[in-house]
Amino acid sequence: MPELPEVETIKRVIEPQIQGLVIENVTVKRPEVMAYPAADEFCRRLTRQTISHMTRRGKFLTIQLNSDDRMILHLRMTGCLLLTPADYPEEKHTHVIFSLNNGKELRFSDTRRFGRFWLIKKDEADTYSGIHKLGTEALDKLLTAEYLNTHFGKRKKAVKECLLDQSAIAGIGNIYSDEILFTAGIYPARPANSLKMEEWERLAAVIPERLSYFIEMNRITPEEYLETKGQDYRNTPFLQVYGQKGRPCPKCGEMLCRIVVGGRGSVYCPVCQHSFR
Repeated sequence: MPELPEVETIKRVIEPQIQGLVIENVTVKRPEVMAYPAADEFCRRLTRQTISHMTRRGKFLTIQLNSDDRMILHLRMTGCLLLTPADYPEEKHTHVIFSLNNGKELRFSDTRRFGRFWLIKKDEADTYSGIHKLGTEALDKLLTAEYLNTHFGKRKKAVKECLLDQSAIAGIGNIYSDEILFTAGIYPARPANSLKMEEWERLAAVIPERLSYFIEMNRITPEEYLETKGQDYRNTPFLQVYGQKGRPCPKCGEMLCRIVVGGRGSVYCPVCQHSFR
């Protein structure tokens, strides 16, 4: 599932290529992808609108229009956004096509069909997408040790589950919670209320550092992005623990282990992230 670094990568690749372009037509092949409004209304309202810019909030993308309407997208597990020439071979699970006035198409594909769009009118309150429920951005300076301790310090939940709580921290998912906790030296299943203030301080420093690092490692040109169908995020060789069960810890050499925390697989080092730390 795309997390903050991947969604930021998509924004950085797509935004410069679509700014100032007019949406001439919208083709919806899977109406259920349009969460609000219904597909017919969605297409009618978007047609002839001009794209201003894009923003990211947590794992959400927003395409801002010159009219001050805004189109919001959540990729969920397998969603992908591609800008292609009109005659470019179409991906099998392409559900929405935005035809632009430069002859290109902005296409949304999604194998599992969980991704969703919302089109919010100028001055309309967004009570539909869920963005208003998000907590502090994971890269925001407001994400301090005090913030983390206030939100999680009394919880009995595992610290990994807390990091995945989008209502408190927006943008972290299963991949980067493992990477963050490994770098911070904290066992993923440890109850949040057992963490000391120095550990919250460590997490507050590690969260933006790790996410910024993987954003940089994901850097890719528009040509490379299109060639790899938007799926070749470049962080994989740089992941230290996620998906590395049974391999040696990059810090101490001990074999990495896997446990399930809150229904999510989690990889950790039993030495560097001792459960009693």
